Amino acid sequence: MTSKEQDFFYQATMRICGNLNLDAMLSDCYAFIEKFIPTNALIMALYNLEAKISDALSIVADPELDLNMKTMPLTSEAITHFKNLEKKDPMHSNFIINNPREDPVGKIGWEALGKKEISYIFSLLKVGEEKMGLVALVAKGYNRYSRHDLELFSLLRGPFAIAMANAQKHQEVIRLKEILADDNRYLTRQMSKAVGDEMIGKEFGLRDVMEMVRQVAPLSSQVLLLGETGVGKEVIANTIHHTSARSNGPFIKVNCGAIPESLVDSELFGHEKGAFTGAVKQRRGCFERAHGGTIFLDEIGELPLKVQVRLLRVLQMREIERIGGARPVPVDIRIITATHRDLPAMVRKGTFREDLWFRLNVFPITIPPLRHRKMDIPALINFFVLRKSKEMNLLVTNKLEPGCMEKLQKYHWPGNVRELENIVERALIRSSANPEEKYLRFDGPNRSSGQNVAAPAVSLASPPVLKMDAAMKNHIESVLDLTNGKIQGDHGAASLLGLPPSTLRNRMRKLGVIYGKARKGR
Repeated sequence: MTSKEQDFFYQATMRICGNLNLDAMLSDCYAFIEKFIPTNALIMALYNLEAKISDALSIVADPELDLNMKTMPLTSEAITHFKNLEKKDPMHSNFIINNPREDPVGKIGWEALGKKEISYIFSLLKVGEEKMGLVALVAKGYNRYSRHDLELFSLLRGPFAIAMANAQKHQEVIRLKEILADDNRYLTRQMSKAVGDEMIGKEFGLRDVMEMVRQVAPLSSQVLLLGETGVGKEVIANTIHHTSARSNGPFIKVNCGAIPESLVDSELFGHEKGAFTGAVKQRRGCFERAHGGTIFLDEIGELPLKVQVRLLRVLQMREIERIGGARPVPVDIRIITATHRDLPAMVRKGTFREDLWFRLNVFPITIPPLRHRKMDIPALINFFVLRKSKEMNLLVTNKLEPGCMEKLQKYHWPGNVRELENIVERALIRSSANPEEKYLRFDGPNRSSGQNVAAPAVSLASPPVLKMDAAMKNHIESVLDLTNGKIQGDHGAASLLGLPPSTLRNRMRKLGVIYGKARKGR
């Protein structure tokens, strides 16, 4: 290497390795290299022979050249030529294309530029055995490059390869930092109000449910939560996650019924940059966000059939594909689903896939409605009074109106726990507006529908000592209604309740629950 070549190498290397920003680095190098080698454009690009594309990372060019070669498909001839070049000169891989019309690789850029007269000189970049991409000079006119130009430019192959590797690592750090910030924002928005809440009813109306939660929480099995709207399925899902080995991982909640059908795929599975109009950057979906933790798919029965197919793949393969993505992304997640709909009936109608139903129905938990666990109402009211008064910044000293608890326990609660929460908030609002009022008055739950709080849907004539038995009886009967009287086998009442069939029959006889032919004949 002559002294002039040494000086060229030193000055160029200082510019190449002096900036992690590729655009700034190439601009600096371009201004220096054009003093020694014919240059109208300097390009750094990746090429993927398997994906058959070349993707420019950075381009600096004369405005007159009008160079716009961001992403270009590679022809079969170009791919074969690339492979031959790599085999022909694996140690150096520096090439001149003075007539791109006759070169399979140069022809791609020549045609992209409107068949302007241009010449190329380029180097294939490697760090060790890892292919990094290529760096290329472009000059206007044919036959612009000489052997001396090639030798001079080839001196910079090593520094350019290191610069590209460093820049890509730097971009990866920035990308991971953005992902972390995005996750923090997302999880903050999605933080459940139920975290830290006491599970009201775990000793009474939800005792059987909590026993099933205790059994399944340490495992990674799918859980299907069944029950009417407002019974607290999200709270149960939250409890399963926070008592599992995944409790330190994310807990991602998705209301499948609240996402527009056109956005479901993107929301759940994410998308690649440019996958569709408006996809200006890569976006991770909920399944990727839940990696290492739990995803809760509420209202699973609302998913469109085409999305059900993709969800089935997630359950089977534990991997997802982003929209516009070319490779699967593995995910380590636990899936909890919930619905108030009759999924077997939907399967019969063809609106829900049977294979997906069987995949989800690994461990079903039926959450009883509030009308079947009325002994929990006093504790729920006290809990909501404390929580709502804190949220509304109220100092509540009022006592409950005499006789109101009996009325509330006679009401049939079509809106379940959510409706009870609403009437507590309504009572607090009225109390704060009338400081002279001595009592909290719960007059008229669900008044908008014209229902009367004193109109019972379930008889409360049982003696007080039988309240627990009555609740258990109501719960078992509701499950029998769900299974059409079936006790044993898959999807039978015993399976749903997590009990051996013989234990369930003994308990039903003790509680006076009618089953078998006598029940079908009612």
